[in-house]
Amino acid sequence: MTYSKEEIYAKLTSVLAETFQIHAESITPESNLFNDLGLDSIDAVELAIQLQGYTKRRMKAEEFKQVQTVQDVVDTIHKMLQEA
Repeated sequence: MTYSKEEIYAKLTSVLAETFQIHAESITPESNLFNDLGLDSIDAVELAIQLQGYTKRRMKAEEFKQVQTVQDVVDTIHKMLQEA
């Protein structure tokens, strides 16, 4: 199953808003997950689990460690789904 980057971004925004009580309007592609949105390493694991449920694919830990911004997450998921 493939999703467009726009669909992935919309889902990611929804997950961030619902799971971490972040106002959706404060989430932008440039938002840093940690500095701007206040996530910590435990939150990052929870985010990865949520996204795994969405994509039905397990995100490699080394890939997820590289992400810093919302756009990084979108790009990583999009690339991962293209390789499927």
